[in-house]
Order: sequence, then structure tokens, then C-alpha cells
Amino acid sequence: MKKTRKLKEKIEKFLYEDDSVSATATKLVLAGLALGAVVFVGALAPNIFLPFKKYRRFKRYSPSQVRSAFYSLKRGKYIKILRETDGKIRAELTNKGKKRIKEFHFEGLKISKPRRWDKKWRIVIFDIPVHPKKFDYARKALREKIKELGFFRLQQSVWIYPYPCEDEILLVAEVFEVERYIEIITAERLLHESKLVTFFNL
Repeated sequence: MKKTRKLKEKIEKFLYEDDSVSATATKLVLAGLALGAVVFVGALAPNIFLPFKKYRRFKRYSPSQVRSAFYSLKRGKYIKILRETDGKIRAELTNKGKKRIKEFHFEGLKISKPRRWDKKWRIVIFDIPVHPKKFDYARKALREKIKELGFFRLQQSVWIYPYPCEDEILLVAEVFEVERYIEIITAERLLHESKLVTFFNL
């Protein structure tokens, strides 16, 4: 429940205000649908743009661009169209679309740094199998993302960070479906933490 709420908050921020994350009409339509099924009255094509008008970032795209993005997602099976008995038409994400929206947020993932350090260390440990091949890919991708986020590598699969990062790491793990292979420990003191204080400029 908490993960779902956090992801929803990130999607809303992306749609309303976060210009730091690159956007396309396709990403925005997918994000809009991620907040819930969209219901259209009457013919689908003329009304596609209307449910998305309330989101600020859509204003830079024309109705025809939004329609094109919508149908592109439909062709790619990221969304599905359901026709109701009362004549209404409902659009919602498929499982493939739900995974893709997580991947979008993974691509632009950042960890917010508080003004003051709480003097606690976050230790991320993972032991992901080599086989099947998707796990090998997930392990390498997770390692690269952790490096990109600025973690300190203590050992092969042990990484340290001074700020809260549980939600972000779990989002990465969820994208690659390896949550069960990851552990996050919060510690108040480490034996050789002086080099970490220097590394993170604390």
C-alpha cells in the first residue's frame, strides 16, 4: 500500500510540476492513465484529449499529438479499451503498461537529500542469482543504478548511503522483480565510518 501511494505521488508530481524529468506525450498519457482508468463518453477519438487537460504538462502538446500517443500505446498493448454497456468507453493500463510506468520513474530516479543528515547509514545488500538470464541482467542494472545514485561501495554487493532511500531502492527492485533478494539496513554507527563521512562530504 505504501509503495503504491509513493508511486502515485511521484506520478502526480510528474504530471503537474516536475520539469526536471523529460516528458513526451506518450509518457504523459501513460502517467495519466496510471492514476486510474479514464472514462470517455461517446466516440473515443474526439474526446481523448479532454481527461488530460487538467495536467499542466499536457498544455505543450496538441490534441492530435495526444491522440497519436494514445493509439501508439494501444497498439503496443500498454493500454486496453473496454466498452461499457451504457455506451461509455474506459481506458486503463495493462500489466505491460504498469511495468512501463515504473520503468519511466526508474529512468529519472533521484534521491532527495534533506538539509541535515540524521547521522544514520543506509546499507543496501543484495544477492541476486545469476540464472535465469533476467536475474543476471537485473543484478547488473541494479548495480549501475546504485552507482549512478551516488552510493559508496563497501563490498561486491554491499552499498552505503547516508540519507533515506528505501522507497527509491524498492522501486528499482520492483522494476526488475528482485525485491526478495534485497535487504536494507539502517545503522547508527559503523566501525570505519570516517571515510564515509569524507566520501559524502558530511
